[in-house]
Amino acid sequence: MAYAQAKTTDPLTIPVVDITPLRDGSDKVGVAKKLHTASKSLGFIYIKGHGIEASVFTDARVAAYDFFRSSAEQKSAVRISSKHRGWIAAGGAKMEDDLKPDLKESFLWAVENDKGEIPEDHTLRGPNQWPDFVPDLHKHAMTYFNKAHEVAHLLMRGFALGLDLPEDFFLKTSDKPLSRGSFVYYPDQSPYPEDGQFGVGPHTDFGVLTVLAQDNVGGLEVQTANGEWIKAPPVEDTLIVNVADLLHRWTNGAYKSTPHRVINKSGRERLSLVLAYDPNPETVIDPRDIFGPDYKDGEAAITCGDYLDWRFNKAFSYRKEQTDER
Repeated sequence: MAYAQAKTTDPLTIPVVDITPLRDGSDKVGVAKKLHTASKSLGFIYIKGHGIEASVFTDARVAAYDFFRSSAEQKSAVRISSKHRGWIAAGGAKMEDDLKPDLKESFLWAVENDKGEIPEDHTLRGPNQWPDFVPDLHKHAMTYFNKAHEVAHLLMRGFALGLDLPEDFFLKTSDKPLSRGSFVYYPDQSPYPEDGQFGVGPHTDFGVLTVLAQDNVGGLEVQTANGEWIKAPPVEDTLIVNVADLLHRWTNGAYKSTPHRVINKSGRERLSLVLAYDPNPETVIDPRDIFGPDYKDGEAAITCGDYLDWRFNKAFSYRKEQTDER
């Protein structure tokens, strides 16, 4: 298939799952079975009944656009730190070695307590950087992060039940998560040559689970098992979630972490609100904990923290630069 072409999605290809019965406890197992089936096929799911108020998305988008539309000089005041906090300019990320750098810009932050304090027990853990020139960004970013994190925890409970595990199986070490929030800005790429240029290139997500609030612009595309690319358009009042590499590894491939990309040729700006959910850095990712100690398949056990270090060092140019400087 020629570059940047994707089929219109059959409505049944990416399922829509209403998690209201999981949230209110009226049918946890029924929802868990649907999540389980969806995760074993494409690994992308539209989530209805997530419980996040529309104002949370609206407020976050307004603040994020205020940030991205500011000057590069202003944004440089919160340039990405060694702890992966702050602004990554266009070209600062590349998903695969043979791809051109992404056109996207990102602003990243993570969990903090009411005093803004964050433990620094891992290379991806450190102070958030909040821009003085967009004073509302801090409040609205953290509100989205916390609300999306609640959804992620709920989904992890559903995945556990779908695998016939105790409901809290995936949440036993999640009180100090390595989760990251990000606002991701995609310019219209219509003026750019088509050859190998993406808003974000084809990739799978690094961690356990991604929770995404799309806008109405579109541009997200997902690769099916037969190698075809399909569009994953916005669906009103839903989040789109996808299994990421660590959950794929944890389940020894039973749950699929699927390649996806963004190509924004809409003539408009595009903005995504993202939560990359991960548990504590010491969390051991080992399929034998799911399938039993005698299970012979699967990769060797690894901690969440060690795995993310490896993946981030490969993907982000700023980490290589900072390593070279040391």
